[in-house]
Amino acid sequence: MQNTPASTPPQPLAGLRVVEFTHMVMGPTCGMLLADMGAEVIKVEPIDGDRTRHLLGAGAGFFPLFNRNKKSIGIDLRDPAGAEVARRLCASADVVAENFKPGTMAKYGLDYVALSAANPRLIYASHKGFLPGPYDHRTALDEVVQMMGGLAYMTGRPGDPLRAGSSVNDIMGGMFGAIGVLGALIQRGISGKGMEVQSALFENNVFLVGQHMLQYAITGQPAAPMPDRISAWGVYDVFSVKDGEQIFLAAVSDAQWAAFCDALGFADLKADARYAGNNQRVTARPTLLPLLRERLALRSAAELVALFEAAGLPFAPIRRPEELYDDEHLLATGGLADIKLPDGERAGQTAKTTLLPLTMEGQRLKVRLNPPTLGEHTRELLAGLGYGEGDIERLHREAAVS
Repeated sequence: MQNTPASTPPQPLAGLRVVEFTHMVMGPTCGMLLADMGAEVIKVEPIDGDRTRHLLGAGAGFFPLFNRNKKSIGIDLRDPAGAEVARRLCASADVVAENFKPGTMAKYGLDYVALSAANPRLIYASHKGFLPGPYDHRTALDEVVQMMGGLAYMTGRPGDPLRAGSSVNDIMGGMFGAIGVLGALIQRGISGKGMEVQSALFENNVFLVGQHMLQYAITGQPAAPMPDRISAWGVYDVFSVKDGEQIFLAAVSDAQWAAFCDALGFADLKADARYAGNNQRVTARPTLLPLLRERLALRSAAELVALFEAAGLPFAPIRRPEELYDDEHLLATGGLADIKLPDGERAGQTAKTTLLPLTMEGQRLKVRLNPPTLGEHTRELLAGLGYGEGDIERLHREAAVS
């Protein structure tokens, strides 16, 4: 299926061919970003398919989210004929992306050194657990680098490290890979030469906790886990309110504190000199927050939402992911799009997916191609590489492709 919106958003990467040897989340995220911006992205899968096609639980959404707007070809790289297909495919590419262990691609003549020798304009994006160094032989996962990179420590309560609630390093690692590709494309336009770009989970995680590292460097005080942190703001917390509901409320400036007190009728707190400035309110949090919790417990979440929205103050009801399908802003702004699911019990059925969080010329970037079924474009791509019908049948028969 190909979606045909009433107006077509910009496709700044139209005409760019990307061949990706990726799996799981990190590499596919890079390819999805490039595909959403108009590139032709060809996903090379094992002949039995990307493993994420059939994951259960928390992995069930991986394949359909990160592989839209792509074509699929199944290739057995261990078969010499299959490896040759892959090399011919890469010879037609502007960008090759991969996220396998170091040395894997070189076994098949698909590493940067081999491919760039034949095509100096090639941009090669490697997504790894670690950038080259003492750790680069290790097997990394998002959770591994969150634990060793300080993020789990910062997210959990003291003594209880907790991974973040999304694949933050995998997704952002793919984003940085795509950013590197875009920078390399600009440089290629100037010099005519491609380059290798590398992105890594561990280094991405360290970038995320860099603010806490600098906090220590500047103050001399180690950053406390977020649930136990010294907040930068006097009012910046989740409050339990009427009927057991919860809501996040904040006042991050003196002007917002005044508006907070006015909206809630807390004239006594507004006039109290102990709370006059933000740093004073931060110091007074041990007594101020229990007082606020006691008063706010009598209000409903809906009442607080109305008051805070009218006053222009920061607030957020506590939502679950599934509740976002009914979010009025997402629905009104076209932040969700239909895709046809390629695998599993619901194969062929429609579900809604999230789009990139940006606009170009005022438009969200659309789903042009559904997440592909395994090998959906194999024949089309082989024919485009010059393989005749007999050759294609032979490759299928010998299981070099699927």
